[in-house]
Amino acid sequence: MEIDIVLKELQNQNKSVYKSVFDHFYKRLVIYANNFLFDQQASEDVVQEVFIFLWENAHSIEIKTSLKAYLYAMVRNRCLNYLKSVKITDDLNLIDLNSMLILDDDLDLISEEEKTILYNQILKLIETFPESMQQVFKLKFIENYKYDEIANEMGISVNTVKTQLKRAKIKISELLVVILVLFSMNS
Repeated sequence: MEIDIVLKELQNQNKSVYKSVFDHFYKRLVIYANNFLFDQQASEDVVQEVFIFLWENAHSIEIKTSLKAYLYAMVRNRCLNYLKSVKITDDLNLIDLNSMLILDDDLDLISEEEKTILYNQILKLIETFPESMQQVFKLKFIENYKYDEIANEMGISVNTVKTQLKRAKIKISELLVVILVLFSMNS
């Protein structure tokens, strides 16, 4: 169907055309949203909000490119807004973890908006770490403890501290590679 015909049918509240558009794009848009949010439920919610917006505002929507490009842009923008609304507190200490990562130079190539997404995803990843690794990581990068101070605080060896931080770095680096690849594909 041509975009003008589809848009005209959507403006006329044609449920079968709307359902056809929904069925055609929904799953792919959820996957796309999940590349930003790493949260299946939130991704589904964002895509559903886009389709609700499309249904309720079809009469005033002007699509200059294609319906597909329009929907993907709406999903991307809503994902970015969602990530901004999460408001994870950081006190700028965790964001300094750039200094521990190999990919520092690559981070200069992405926009501030993409850096925000990246850091939010890193924060989410850190929450999935085992409790002891989380504690070591936070003491090092949020509280600025030295290795021996962390070891004393937690009652573990300095080598255990280093091992936990090395494992955390590997997990974060793997996430960074995936996200940077996704950003490069969407540019």
